Formats: sequence, structure tokens, C-alpha cells
Amino acid sequence: MKDSSPQTIYLKDYTPPAWLVEDVHLTFRLAPRATRVTSRVRFVPNPEATAREFFLHGEELKLISCHIDGRSVTPEVTPEGLTCDVPDGPFTWEAEVEISPETNTALEGLYMSSGMYCTQCEAEGFRKITYYPDRPDVMARFTVRIESDLPVMLSNGNPVAQGQGWAEWHDPWKKPSYLFALVAGNLVNHPDSFTTMSGREVELNIWVRPGDLHKCAFGMEALKKSMKWDEEVYGREYDLDIFNIVAVDDFNMGAMENKGLNIFNSSAVLASPETSTDANFERIEAIIAHEYFHNWTGNRITCRDWFQLCLKEGLTVYRDSQFTSDMRSAPVKRISDVIDLRARQFPEDQGPLSHPVRPESFQEINNFYTATVYEKGAEVIGMLKRLVGDEAYARALDLYFERHDGDAATIEDWLQVFEDVTDRDLTQFKRWYSQSGTPRLKVTEEWTPADASRPPSRDLAANPEAPDQVRGGTGTYTLTFEQHTPPTPGQRDKAPQVLPIAVGLLTPNGDEVVPTTLLEMTEAKQSFSFDGLTRKPVPSLLRGFSAPVVLEREASREERLFLLAHDTDSFTRWEASRDLARASMLGALTDPSKGPDRTWLEALRGVVRDTELDPAYRALLLALPGENEMAQTLHERGITPDPEAIHSTRQAHLQARAELWQANLPILADEVAVTAPYRPDAEQSGKRALGAAVLDMQSRIDWGKTAARQFETADNMTQQLSALACLIRYDAKNSAGYVRDFYDQWKDDRLVIDKWFMLQVSEAAPDRAAEVAEGLTQHPDFDLKNPNRFRATLGALAMNHAGFHRADGAGYALLADWLIRLDTLNPQTTARMCSVFQAWRRYDADRQALIRSNLERIAAKPDLSRDVAEMVGRILA
Repeated sequence: MKDSSPQTIYLKDYTPPAWLVEDVHLTFRLAPRATRVTSRVRFVPNPEATAREFFLHGEELKLISCHIDGRSVTPEVTPEGLTCDVPDGPFTWEAEVEISPETNTALEGLYMSSGMYCTQCEAEGFRKITYYPDRPDVMARFTVRIESDLPVMLSNGNPVAQGQGWAEWHDPWKKPSYLFALVAGNLVNHPDSFTTMSGREVELNIWVRPGDLHKCAFGMEALKKSMKWDEEVYGREYDLDIFNIVAVDDFNMGAMENKGLNIFNSSAVLASPETSTDANFERIEAIIAHEYFHNWTGNRITCRDWFQLCLKEGLTVYRDSQFTSDMRSAPVKRISDVIDLRARQFPEDQGPLSHPVRPESFQEINNFYTATVYEKGAEVIGMLKRLVGDEAYARALDLYFERHDGDAATIEDWLQVFEDVTDRDLTQFKRWYSQSGTPRLKVTEEWTPADASRPPSRDLAANPEAPDQVRGGTGTYTLTFEQHTPPTPGQRDKAPQVLPIAVGLLTPNGDEVVPTTLLEMTEAKQSFSFDGLTRKPVPSLLRGFSAPVVLEREASREERLFLLAHDTDSFTRWEASRDLARASMLGALTDPSKGPDRTWLEALRGVVRDTELDPAYRALLLALPGENEMAQTLHERGITPDPEAIHSTRQAHLQARAELWQANLPILADEVAVTAPYRPDAEQSGKRALGAAVLDMQSRIDWGKTAARQFETADNMTQQLSALACLIRYDAKNSAGYVRDFYDQWKDDRLVIDKWFMLQVSEAAPDRAAEVAEGLTQHPDFDLKNPNRFRATLGALAMNHAGFHRADGAGYALLADWLIRLDTLNPQTTARMCSVFQAWRRYDADRQALIRSNLERIAAKPDLSRDVAEMVGRILA
């Protein structure tokens, strides 16, 4: 267990490594509880370093022997590593250690999953394998020999030799230790190949446990699409002879981009129509792309230190979002990303866990694999691309790859290539990396009517194809923006950010007079005027969600209804619908005598019935703001959220819509029915998404009869699971039987049973959610050591907003109980789950007291891990 009272590490204290590594030779003699690892490492002095202390990281290692240039030495060993007297010049270090993969429940370093040996070394897992300078700016070429009686033995790079009971691999590309990987087990492969743009043939494999081979085809096609896309869009070609993916059941994250040997959580690569939903397929496609794209943005160019984590993750998230937009629907992907950003990153940025995209300090780096680093980091890349333009962005990326291939780079290196290509000064833009918090953007408007004494003019930004009635006028429309970022932990005073604000202007009859125009805001308060208008326009603001801000503008219901009907930008049209839904729910929450806004529901019905619109987009229009989002909305207005009232209000709105649209539901259902064989593509997935929304409305009317028919006849998991969800929600009398039937059908498929656990808790009535979750923790299939199963059960409870925040605190106590138990086994997963408590101060005094007492109970655990101690300390601070 790591020390729970560690020192804080600061970005400002970075120093280059004293020693660099030329090459590494590792030999593994695998045994479940007594694996021997022999290392031979060639060290050379770093000419850029002044200190010459020799320190190697190492944790939970049994040191057998060590030598320098063949001479036995006795280093000083601590729980964190070792130091030793070494020569002044180059030397060869050799060491032998013993480790126990079978008892490694933290799933960091070398561990076992269902009889398979596998590794996870990012961020600091390699130090649990052998003594080494385990930092990303030490890069070397690795040669690995694996000795075992298992049939499949894999590592990074290319295979160079193998025989009975052994295999050797060599990676010709320099890499940091966090990208090291090893897998050995009884595995079978789904093979394929890919021909690169230069004509090289690359061998491709997805390795799985026997019985999972039928779930590999989609993942393989996603890999080949990713390889092709990266060549066509970024000019990046794969650089080894082989690319392997391995599916692992016990894995803390989604996947890991180890050079040439990607290791995946099984849920992020295995898929079949019968066992996976459309959302699963899309997630798998995106994660495979993300990990493959890391080959250049993360592997060939890595980060100098862990403070630069956003350099590889933000850029690669942005790239995988581009990929999904190209493979599927760009508007749907953008809206989905914004929904996720607001649900996960905005609360993080506005609470006790707030930190900059590039943190200034940390105690445990595993706690900074956050939505801020990943999702907000990607938003920063997107803003930069909007500001410089597509052509300059492409030239800057080419220069980045050319200049820094083989480097451990920094944010400064990244921004410098853009400055060199565009001659722009990005000093102010760099604040996005150093300043935490979500900017709030207040907007006011002013209309100066046409002056008959002035000659007609036309704003250069106006659309030359616009109708005559909006051209040739002399009116001026002015938008004034004021930005303000509230204080965050450690940062009270905020400086103005660079904000790319995409706007369009519409005439009262729905014509677009000013097409999408990018305004660049650099001051705390700034105005932009549009001349040559004949009538006051309707603004369409923050098109495409051009900057990750909270937009503050008092717009009338009539204006929002107008934008819902006429806006030409998919995002702002969706945003208008979201604002109308939020306003209706707020009205009912603050004045119980008010019901749902029927005018909005009627307008929404008209849009959703528009068959020219993408069904997936129409499904997004139908989705109401979630309960957690409404709690935050109330909190920002100075109102203490009541989780039970929010739940009841949201349900009342859903019921009112179903009743109002009752006559339209059969028509909508027929419209989106899919009769062709199942495909997980955008077209069919969109229809099924809209169909699921329609099914929910039908189930509210017929108490689950339509859902029962779909459950019995569904030939794919998307429709079977959506039907089961409706049955749990609306057919209390018979739902237990359907839940039991689902389990009996799928009890041998671990990934489907994860869904079974999750659905029961997430769809449970608030007054029963804690009891349902507690009951499932006693089920024989519940496995505390498996992160997927833990998240499916206890994570689902945290996502059931009203159930988790039940007034008696049962949800808090249950989760705290299990986090205390899990911390001993898996600190990383425990710490990440603690984040569900981060918004505790927005609730009433009684709930705050209950949450605080449970957080203090976690903090008081003997031998609390460093990961969890840091998280709980920050939440309570």
C-alpha cells in the first residue's frame, strides 16, 4: 500500500533525469506467485542534467541480486526505490527481482486476470515490475524474453524468435516505461492484415479467451478504419510489422496504448449484435481509434512529465472525436460530447476537484486521469483549430510530428509549432492550460434601427445570398460579451481567456442573414457589431459549442421556440430545445402549481416528426436534462436542490409528453422500425435510438405491453435491453420475471451480466435503489475485484441521482462501506469512485452532514491508500 501522507509534486520543480537509458533487456520467468524478472539496462549520463544521483523507482519488489558492469553491488533500498553508487560514465545495470502477479489486485504492473498474465504500466506501474527510472522522459529500446509454458506470449514491438516455452520481442522505437506491455495466456486470435500507404503489410491480431472469438470482427474493422483514417487525415502511417490487441476482463480503465500491444478492457473491444448495444459498438469503435491514434500522439511523441498528460490525451481525444464524426454523424457526435462534458467535466471544474488542464501539482498522478485532462483538453485543441483554421492546423501538426518525433514534449512545444506556422502570439491562449474553472459568458444585445438619412450599406459578414429584405439596410446589431471565471481551489483571481465565439444571425422570418461567423474575444468585456441590417435579427450563439463556457443570456420562450423551429446550426437548435425543457422543469420545481410547458411540447413534436432530420438527432432532442444537471441548475440559481422533487418533476414531464403525443407514437414507431439485418452503423443505430425513446413513451401509456413484445422478439441487445429497462420502470408486477429470464439467458456472458447488474440499480425507484444495489452485492456473480462489475453495481447507484441522495443517507453509507473494502484491493478504482461525492455542498444541511460523515469514515480507514487519501482530502477541503 502506498504511503497515505506523501509529498506534493510540483511542475515548477521539474529537473531532467540524471541518467538516460540506451537500451533495456528484460527476461520474465513467469510463475503466479514467484515471477522472476531479470533486467539489463545500459545507462549513460544525461548531458542536460547537473545532478548525478542514481535513483531507480521500485515498489513491492523482492530484490534478489544486482550488479554494475558485472560487479555485485548493495544498494540502499526503500519502499519507493533504491539508490546506489555508480560510475561517472556509462555503465550496465543488472538486477533480478521477484514479484507476485497472482496477488496483485491493484491491477497495476504485472498481474493475473482469469489465468492470463497482463500488465498495466501507465502511469507508474512499471516500478512494480522491476527497478527502473519510471518516468516518461526516459525513453529506450526494449528487448523482452518471456519464459512460460503458456501457449501465447506477447510483448511490444516485433517478434524476433520463439521456441518451446519461450518467446522474444524487440521494439525498435524508443519508449518510456509506461508503454511497456506483456501478455501470456491461453489465448486465440482473430487475424487480419492492413496495407499501409507506403505498401507495407502489417499483421493484425485481436487476442481473446476461447469462446470470445465470435466477438472480434467489429473491433478488427474498427482498427483498420482507424489506420486508414489516420493516414488520410493526419498523414500518419503505422510503423511496426505487427499490431496486437488483447482483451482482458480485469482492467481499471478502457484500454491502454502500449506500443504495438494494446491491452483492452474486454468491454471496450468485444462485441456482437446479440450481446452488445449500439452504444457499445460506437464506444468500441471510438476507443480502438483512440488507442491506435496514440501511436503518434502519445507513443512516438510522448509527454515530458505527467503534468503534460493533456498533451497526449487531449489531442488524442480530439482526434478520436473527429474520427467518430467522420464515421457517423458530426452534429450528433458534437452534441453527445457536449452532454458528456457538462455532465462530467463542468461539475469537476466547478467543485473541490477543480484543476487546470495542465495541473501545477499532484500527490497521486492516477487521480488526474480526469474529464478535465481528457475532455476539456480536447476542447482546447478544438478551439485552437477554430482560431487558426483547418489549413494552418494541418501544417502545424505536420511540423509537430516532424520536429518532435521521438521526443518527450511539453505544452510549450505544442503551442510553439502553432506560433511558428501562424505567427500568432498564443501567450493568452495558453491560459486554457493553466487556469482552472469554467468561464461564464454573459451576453447582452443592442439594436440601432436603420437611419433614413444614411445611405444603405451591407455588413461584409452578411450572407450575399440572403433575401433582399435583410440586405441594404443601415441598422446595426451589437452583441456585448462579458466573461468571468469563478474562483476555484488555489486560484481566486482569473484572467480573461481567448474565446472563439461562433455566431449566426437570423431574420424574424427564419432566413439566415449572417452565416456562422467566428468572433475572437480576448478582453473581459468586448462588443461586436453587425452593420447593414434592415430588421433586428435573432442571434444564434455559441454555434457548434465553439468554446467550453456557460452561456448566460436571458432569452424569451418565444425566441427559443423560434430557434428550435428555424436555427440552421444543429447544436444551437438542440440547445434551444434543452433550454426550453430546463425552463419548464425549473418552473414546476419553483412553483408546484405549474405543469409542463405544453407550447414547448407541441413545438418539439413538430420537429421530432420531421423525417428529413437524422433519427439520432431527433432522439437527442427528446432527451430531457438529467436529474444531476437540474440539481446543478438549481444550485447556480441559489436554490437548494431536492433530489426527490427533481425526480418527480422530471417524471411528470415525461408522462405529460407521452400522453400529449399518444396518437403519434405508433406512427413514429413504424417510421423508425428496422427490418433489415442488424448493422451497428449510424443509420440503423439512429433509428433504434429514436425507437427506444418512443418505446419509453408507449410504455408509460400501456404499462409495458409493447415493451414486453419487444423483449420477447428482439434479435439484438439494443432492443432487448431497452425493452427490459421499460419493463423495470413501468411493469412492477411482472418485471422480476423478465429480469430473471434475462439472467437465465445470459448468465454465461460476463459482459451482458454487467448490464444486468447496472440496469437493475440505475432503473430502480429512488426509494429502493440502495436496497437493490445492496442485494446485488450479495449475488454470487458480484466480484469486488472486477472493476467492471463494481462499477456496474455501485457506480450505477451513484448515477441514480434521487436514489443515491435518498434523505436517510442509505446510498451514501452503502457506497462508503464498499469503497472502504475496495481500497485495500484496488486504490485506483476506489479513488475514482470517490468523485461522486464532489458536489456534496450543493445539497441541504442534513444531506451534507450525512455525506461528510461517510467521507470522514473513509478518511479514517487504517492504511488508507495515497490515491483515496488525496481525493477525500480535496473533496472535504
